[in-house]
Amino acid sequence: MSHFAGRGLVCVRGERAVFAGLHFAVSAGGVLLLRGPNGSGKSSLLRCMAGLLAPTDGHLLWDGAPVTADPDAYRQRLRYLGHQDAVKPVLSVAENLLVWAQLYGALDLARATAALERLGIAHIADVPARLLSAGQRRRVALARLLLTPAPLWLLDEPANALDEDGVRRFAGIVAEHCAGGGLVVLSSHGDPGVAGEVLSLSDYPPRAAEIAA
Repeated sequence: MSHFAGRGLVCVRGERAVFAGLHFAVSAGGVLLLRGPNGSGKSSLLRCMAGLLAPTDGHLLWDGAPVTADPDAYRQRLRYLGHQDAVKPVLSVAENLLVWAQLYGALDLARATAALERLGIAHIADVPARLLSAGQRRRVALARLLLTPAPLWLLDEPANALDEDGVRRFAGIVAEHCAGGGLVVLSSHGDPGVAGEVLSLSDYPPRAAEIAA
């Protein structure tokens, strides 16, 4: 069973300390919900987990080994969905998914079609992304998770702009991923429709001694 953990994580952005002494752990089949007010470091923590931002101190561990020991292997284990949808407006919905699949060497039209159907947007596959609503763009972004399998999903506000049907579909996808042994870490201000262990970043305020160390 896969196990993902952080030990003593410290994050400093520019001149500002965001969090310090942070610990977490999530195992296969688990969901970790990141909570905290704006500015508490939820997005920064997800970016650290995704390898887009190096923690100032502390370690990220996969099955007990530092992820820095084999960063390429670690990157292949995760899929990161940021706060922005990163949907190209000049491409159609289907083209957006196929471009994403090509980046991972998994160009598969049938899988892309199935992903769109799962998110309830197959009927707009040929529509240019510039014409989509915010909720539809978010569904396109979420559909990427189904294109190229990876055990660890890191999701920043994944239910943002989704309506009730979208939240229900998202929750079903997460449940299926976890049932297959996947791990999910997500941040959300509201109710993402997903239950899990809560990590409150408000419990890890930076203190001068920790940052100096």
